[in-house]
Amino acid sequence: MIKYYIAVACLFFSSITGNLASANEPELAYFITPYIGYTWYDDEQNVDDNPAYGVRIGYNFTKYFGMETSLEYTDTNYDNDNDSRSVNIGNYRLDAIFNLLPDNQLVPFVFAGVGGQYIDYPRGIDDRNAATLNYGAGLKYFLDESVALRADIRQIHIFQNIDDLDDRRDIEATVGVTYYFGGPEAQPAPDPTPVSQATAAPMVAQQTAVAETQPEVVVLVFEDIHFDFDSSALKPEAKAILKRNIQLLKDNPRTHIRIAGYTSASGSAEYNKKLSERRANAVKNYLINEGIITEERLSMIGYGEMNPAKYEASPQDILSQAAKANMRVLFEIIVK
Repeated sequence: MIKYYIAVACLFFSSITGNLASANEPELAYFITPYIGYTWYDDEQNVDDNPAYGVRIGYNFTKYFGMETSLEYTDTNYDNDNDSRSVNIGNYRLDAIFNLLPDNQLVPFVFAGVGGQYIDYPRGIDDRNAATLNYGAGLKYFLDESVALRADIRQIHIFQNIDDLDDRRDIEATVGVTYYFGGPEAQPAPDPTPVSQATAAPMVAQQTAVAETQPEVVVLVFEDIHFDFDSSALKPEAKAILKRNIQLLKDNPRTHIRIAGYTSASGSAEYNKKLSERRANAVKNYLINEGIITEERLSMIGYGEMNPAKYEASPQDILSQAAKANMRVLFEIIVK
């Protein structure tokens, strides 16, 4: 009975710890499990309890259900009436396996099946080949997606006809390593779809080839152009930024450009709106004069102090980092 309690304890332990980590019991995969164990033979077998060695080969039809066949060998001793001689025992089985929590790293399972047992008794004693019925439970602990440690315990009924089904019962406990192979390959996750944002962090626009037969709208964001306080004059660094991107506009003659001007929070809303428009207009004129860009491709808008890049806690501080970040022009280049 102690052996039955061990099996029940294994199942109980697996039920409370099986969800400690994530794993995947593979489906549509072959597996092979070399193992070692120990067999406690029924007294009527007249053989000593001894280690067993075997291998299992199987296939998972789903992550919940699989089938396996096993071959097993034990070298033990015949022990009867002070007569102890070597005995060879072979077991062969076909089992169905049911994985109870296949999505966990620690996977409990139950199994049941049929098979046979061959005992090569010493000379003078008839060898025996009997049918078997076995069932049990176990645990698999996944080291990665293709390798798992496995331990199971089983009850084996040996009978030569249906009437002596319960006459001889062996108990076997085994440990082994299971290797999975041949399952479907994991599909890589699709690349996320990029989202264009007109107010994204500063970046340099890259040239985009636009297919003639595939109309689309692509928004590219230039580096911000920054201004001094209460000024719409382009600084040397602003002109350098514009020159770096004029060639892109020439190479994409169908681009239409929206120039958006902004200001810091200092000053009245009306004044700031007009200042932002002057800044946008300064950039527009530079593009036309230096870049040979036609006016039809350009539009502009002044937002004043609306939609700031950074929040100004002290608007009266005209030289704060937030104020400097807000005195800018953004370029939205729309490829139609």
